[in-house]
Amino acid sequence: MHTLLMTLLIIISIALIVSVLLQSGKSAGLSGAISGGAEQLFGKQKARGMDLVLHRTTIVLSVIFFILALAITKI
Repeated sequence: MHTLLMTLLIIISIALIVSVLLQSGKSAGLSGAISGGAEQLFGKQKARGMDLVLHRTTIVLSVIFFILALAITKI
């Protein structure tokens, strides 16, 4: 059981790294951090297409990663 969970954790962690690296950058330097954060806060900037899929995939993979990490520590 422990070996199965460790294998799943490694696969999920690699998939999580890949999904984060495939996402496009959200800001362009300091000016993007100031104005881009405000646009994202008020909903003017909406993710479409591949960015939306990668964003949701990253969320799902991170939740699975934390659940597996907790499960491994309990075993």
